[in-house]
Amino acid sequence: MNFTQLQERVRLELLRRIERGTLSVSLLARQTGMGQAHVSNFLRARRGLSLGTLDKVLQAQRLSVADLLPSRRETMGELLTGQMGEEARIPLVSGAVAIFEPYIRASSVETMLPFPAVSVRGLAARCGQGRRQWERFVAVRLSAEEARGMEPVAVTGSVVVLDRHYTSFRPYREGVANLYGARMRAVAGTQFVVRYAQFEAERVILRPVAVQRKAEVVEVGAGETVHDVLVGRVVVVVSET
Repeated sequence: MNFTQLQERVRLELLRRIERGTLSVSLLARQTGMGQAHVSNFLRARRGLSLGTLDKVLQAQRLSVADLLPSRRETMGELLTGQMGEEARIPLVSGAVAIFEPYIRASSVETMLPFPAVSVRGLAARCGQGRRQWERFVAVRLSAEEARGMEPVAVTGSVVVLDRHYTSFRPYREGVANLYGARMRAVAGTQFVVRYAQFEAERVILRPVAVQRKAEVVEVGAGETVHDVLVGRVVVVVSET
């Protein structure tokens, strides 16, 4: 891991902590002696940090380089090179982990699920450079709330495989709307949902299948882009029968 990659992992971890409410731009500025504008520009990937400043951030947030490394698991790239034949094993995680963890820790994995390798091999990626540092494919088993309004496309208990390197609103296939894992605000905090999504007037509109349910309008938070609302494109849906 080089210095640029380390900074990107620190940036993503800080954004995750801000999203969860355990950190703020002003608090980080006070902890490190940085100006708030400097912190904001770093979080927006508009500027980097010096080695000394990065060290202050790590100390202030009680982070070590080891905390920022992915778990020592076979990577998806290794799994798709023939080592597992025609089978790919994808980590099953919670919706919160899919949203917030760029590098999936072993403790976050419920199990490894087998899927046909052809279902995830050779897919086009459309995302920012920062997102390309994330582990690409994860699976989520949907709760009733996460799947609400999406029947029969996805139902309670369905497992969806997400491509977290596809956070574009551009249709993957001409004339076919993309289905996404997305995040939205809820009473208890940030919630993972499966929805169709579109970008309108600087906002993200998350649409269910059920006509009786209203679409949700998601405003973009500080230090984010509209693409951050999208956790990833759903490439596989497996429903229990």
